[in-house]
Amino acid sequence: MQRSQEVVNNVIEKLRVKSSNEPEFLQAAIEVLESLVPVLDKHPEYIDAGIVERIVEPERTIIFRVTWVDDSGKVRVNRGFRVQFNSAIGPYKGGLRFHPSVNLGIIKFLGFEQIFKNSLTGLPIGGGKGGCDFDPKGKSDGEVMRFCQNFMIELNRHIGQFIDTPAGDIGVGGREIGFMYGTFKRLQNQFAAGVLTGKGLTYGGSLARKEATGYGLLYFMEEMLKDKGISMEGKTVTISGSGNVAIYATQKAQEFGAKVVALSDSNGYIFDPDGIKLATVRKIKEVDRGRISDYCKQHPKAEYHDGWKGIWTVKADIALPCATENEIDGAAAQVLVNNGVIAIGEGANMPSTPEAQAIYIKNKILYGPAKAANAGGVATSALEMSQNSMRYSWTFEEVDAKLKQIMINIYQTAAKTAREYGVADNLIIGSNIAGFLKVADTMMAQGII
Repeated sequence: MQRSQEVVNNVIEKLRVKSSNEPEFLQAAIEVLESLVPVLDKHPEYIDAGIVERIVEPERTIIFRVTWVDDSGKVRVNRGFRVQFNSAIGPYKGGLRFHPSVNLGIIKFLGFEQIFKNSLTGLPIGGGKGGCDFDPKGKSDGEVMRFCQNFMIELNRHIGQFIDTPAGDIGVGGREIGFMYGTFKRLQNQFAAGVLTGKGLTYGGSLARKEATGYGLLYFMEEMLKDKGISMEGKTVTISGSGNVAIYATQKAQEFGAKVVALSDSNGYIFDPDGIKLATVRKIKEVDRGRISDYCKQHPKAEYHDGWKGIWTVKADIALPCATENEIDGAAAQVLVNNGVIAIGEGANMPSTPEAQAIYIKNKILYGPAKAANAGGVATSALEMSQNSMRYSWTFEEVDAKLKQIMINIYQTAAKTAREYGVADNLIIGSNIAGFLKVADTMMAQGII
């Protein structure tokens, strides 16, 4: 134990120096590293092979300029990123995020998490992530197209269906993927559909991909609750966000008999005591591109509150953070506990701070951490890659069934691993260790590279 702890402490201290300006990456890395002490105790060969030092260092980091012209003729310049973190078990796989907050630390945090999330799916995909500080909000289709084309002019030389296969993320939906894929196809002079996922159905996209993260989250939660003899039926649920993940998590929760009473966007949140009317939310967000406050104009019993983080004050049995990183801090977590929450499942990436996680564990809240609970999106992206390789498409029902089984397997693997390492019901540690073991064993098999 002493040697293992010293190795982990040394790696953490080096990261604190080297990545002092990357707080999100440090947070993600420290959480995983602190989980690995008992693993290193059991497998000292990982220490000798430098697995811990190697797994926190990206295999490749790419930073590039993206120059484009807006509708007024003004030249705009943004900064693009692709972090290819670990390719031990397959090509780098992870989304592209277009948002003003994007920087190297954010992309490294997301890429690092992706290593273990992708490993947990059981599918042959490595970990990577990318994006740009470009904001598609308020831009015309022409501006978005010109930006995406210029972004791909650089990115195309670093990706390929057997190298690195990006997908969408915040700010990158079907429109952006289409523009980028068209540019890639023209530059490469080949129809390599598997290079990007989240594509339109007419050119290699997969049915159920749009729904996958939200559906997968609920399949994970259903399995976690069922394992404890609890049903989703009749439970009250709050879900932060109102994008794809939140919308389809709401849909599946309602199908399971739960009542979703609150959703949010970046301005505030709505509370509907009779249950969210999903058709209204979908029209506001997917058709009108409006604000969540518009919901109350059509449903007078609903309440709108400024400040979206206030959603965690709404009393509920189950909370599903599906908005962004670190949206639940220690104070919000304690409010959830005080209000009687029994389960929390993360649809966003790292939406709970370490203080919040500690409160969940202390109070024995059933907790599905992001790298396990929201893996449905990347799992279905990998299924899209499989269909592209076969030049064939599965039905919605076939993809959905495969997704459900993958999420059940993820829960069972994480829970089993937690029990094996003496931390039953701690799915943070169970997920971290289970994801790590597959990657570490593969790195061992492939030598010191």
